[in-house]
Amino acid sequence: MPLVSMNEFLPRAKKEKFAVGQFNMNNLEFVQAIAAAAKEEQSPFIFGASEGAIRYMGIKNVVALAQIAAEESGVPVALHLDHGSSFEVVMQCIREGFSSVMFDGSHYPLEENIRLTKQVVAAAHAVGISVEGELGTIGGVEDDLDVAEEDASLANPADAIRFWQETQVDAMAIAVGTAHGMYKGEPKIHYNIIDEVSRAIDAPIVLHGGSGVPDESIQKAISYGAAKINVNTENQVASAKVVRELLSSKPDLIDPRKYLGPARDAIKEVVRGKMRLFGSSHKA
Repeated sequence: MPLVSMNEFLPRAKKEKFAVGQFNMNNLEFVQAIAAAAKEEQSPFIFGASEGAIRYMGIKNVVALAQIAAEESGVPVALHLDHGSSFEVVMQCIREGFSSVMFDGSHYPLEENIRLTKQVVAAAHAVGISVEGELGTIGGVEDDLDVAEEDASLANPADAIRFWQETQVDAMAIAVGTAHGMYKGEPKIHYNIIDEVSRAIDAPIVLHGGSGVPDESIQKAISYGAAKINVNTENQVASAKVVRELLSSKPDLIDPRKYLGPARDAIKEVVRGKMRLFGSSHKA
């Protein structure tokens, strides 16, 4: 199956009250683990590729790996630019074969965010590519993003509704109290914002910072309209834990397949669990 737009499954997810996971590509083992879990669970999913991952892997490798994984998994798969920082980066990803893009203008004033996002939407929609926009500032650290807790800001529901009305993005990321990375305590999610915005707009709500959020909080967010949930750090933690333990117990081990293979298995189990939690299993 070729790569598809997020519009192939997110509208259904919102309507039927389940969520599709975005799982970030970091290397070959992440790609294989995510796709294998999806094939077994028969779940649609989204490969997230940050600008940092694109620099690390090479954009052509990112696209090729995603295309191969999509064909082998046999389920609907979108390749999505995560937190695109500029129109130029978005256009490069579209030209190279991404099926979905995010333009993150959340650090701009509202008027400028709307203006820039509209440009991305016009260009992407012209070639059938789905677009995610963002409002509010999500804290935490991930790749090129580093937002201190005191600088994080919740999305204003009225602004979020206006943002969608004027931009017509296909998915709406709003800051509701989650953060990138792992949490030191339990996140305080403002479900009222998800509920108010979701009821007023057609686009599904995106929950960034899904790693480490308690299961019951995830399920509650989905019930209020979150239909795309991003997970990356939790997979990284599971992978690194296995590698550390193996290299510690076997200091002479040098074959990367002997420690990256088990790390891949650990990622697969995390992804499988998330797909079941999100309710996307058997929705391919």
